[in-house]
Amino acid sequence: MTLRFADRMARLGTEGAFEVLAQARVLEAQGREIIHLEIGEPDFDTPPNIVDAAVKAMRDGHTHYTPASGIMEVRQAVARSVTENTGVETSPLNVVLTPGSKNIIHFALLSLVSPGDEVLVPDPGYPNYASLTNFTGAVPVSVPMRESRDFRLDVEELRTLVTDRTRMIILNTPANPTGGCLTASDILAIAGIAIERDLVVLSDELYWRLIYEGEHVSPYSIPGMAERTVLIDGLSKAWAMCGWRLGMGVMPVELAKSMGTLMINTSSCTASFTQLATVEALESPLSDAAVDAMREEFRTRRDLVVERLNRIPGVRCHRPAGAFYVFPNITGTGWNERALAHSLLHEAGVAVLPGTAFGAHGAGFLRLSYANSVPNLERALERIAVHLAAAGPAAS
Repeated sequence: MTLRFADRMARLGTEGAFEVLAQARVLEAQGREIIHLEIGEPDFDTPPNIVDAAVKAMRDGHTHYTPASGIMEVRQAVARSVTENTGVETSPLNVVLTPGSKNIIHFALLSLVSPGDEVLVPDPGYPNYASLTNFTGAVPVSVPMRESRDFRLDVEELRTLVTDRTRMIILNTPANPTGGCLTASDILAIAGIAIERDLVVLSDELYWRLIYEGEHVSPYSIPGMAERTVLIDGLSKAWAMCGWRLGMGVMPVELAKSMGTLMINTSSCTASFTQLATVEALESPLSDAAVDAMREEFRTRRDLVVERLNRIPGVRCHRPAGAFYVFPNITGTGWNERALAHSLLHEAGVAVLPGTAFGAHGAGFLRLSYANSVPNLERALERIAVHLAAAGPAAS
């Protein structure tokens, strides 16, 4: 028989990091050495105390189904953490735990956005925002994140993009792919627009513990915003737990109930032992110390990568304020970003991503993850410099 796919599948995008990773693995299987700067995953091990907590949970028999929205003890721990970090009194009933933060994005769109509605998404931005918006039948509207503004949105430009069909603004700070961070004044102004135009803000704050300069301000913390904000956090980045699959969503209670129903109909629940390890991650001083140490190592790597990239003729690299990515401008090299990313992988053995994997406004940029060791970063940067010097601009 001929399979006939539903129309919605044509609206679903993909994630460039996993595509390039797959290509790199094929080259490695052929005997090539590839330095991986494409995947957004910390290269650190999960802190041992968190691993021990999960093992204890399994040995204690926590290997069964849990309530769809999460174990109440864990939701209470998340609520305590959010209350402490935002100053907003938060109940466990505001919390939903899912197997990864992408589910929170998808469930928020399914619950709150109808076909034909508009969703404002950062560009360049995490590709799943636009992909999942399209998949639900809504319309993603790009909000430019420009290098000239340190990859922060222009609030006045945002205001002009809001129409009568706009239902949601998606924010990501610190941001993937740029490492850009919104300021307190940015957040306050965005909150004003959301309240004035009766919009929901989906605030992806997965990297907030990995900020190098300044303070993180969540829209959730602004008076009047908790009732219209979906705050997203998770274990993957700050505690090096990508494979554990635990996303945390904080939102109005009625929306949390809707997401619980979606969990029942999709994943049933998040792994019980991963949930119980979350309490250790959020509340142990050992976990805090591990996050602090990882952040300082990332700071060292960031400074190295930015300095070395800015030495390369035709390349300029803004110093990111958070996350573990740099987003260098390569227009001065004469290369197209997709051609250069392909050439670096296949000829220089360095896996990076083209900026357009994150939206049209990523043209002329590459994304490099510095979640790799200093020796590997130094070798990768040397390979990039040598490759550009040898190939020259005419190769594009």
